[in-house]
Amino acid sequence: MRRRKIDGCPIAGALQLIGDKWTMLVVRDLFAGPKRTTELLEDLHPISSRTLMGRLREMEQDNLLLRNNYGGLPRRVEYELTERGRRLIPLLDALMNIGQALECNDCEDRKANAGYYCDFCPAPRGVSPFFQDTRWQPGDPHEAIEEPSGPPQRRKDDSIVLL
Repeated sequence: MRRRKIDGCPIAGALQLIGDKWTMLVVRDLFAGPKRTTELLEDLHPISSRTLMGRLREMEQDNLLLRNNYGGLPRRVEYELTERGRRLIPLLDALMNIGQALECNDCEDRKANAGYYCDFCPAPRGVSPFFQDTRWQPGDPHEAIEEPSGPPQRRKDDSIVLL
């Protein structure tokens, strides 16, 4: 497992662990159980096989997933989430909530484009424990929280003056 060094902040470390958009999409697609590389390539279209293999290797190094090599010809390899990788599932739920609140996409969009729902979508499987009325709704108390009126003021540093 690699340690993350940016500024010591857990948020920065978690963002480095997640890496890019593909990591969370791999977690989403492994949510329901183990999958073969070809299944992941199909579900994560338009990811390239090179990019997918790189992400899978990094996720394995970070102990987010387990690679099961069953051998044989052709080679049969499956990937599944570890307990550490399953800790990212509530983050998927939060991302889904935000995506819906910001009207980015809807589960029906995925079905229209791909022909099927992703394994994480609550539509075809009912409600899971991760979908316990946590969806943002207009009028929620969080809507009333006032945003700060600008970025925090930094102390002016004029020790170096360029002419």
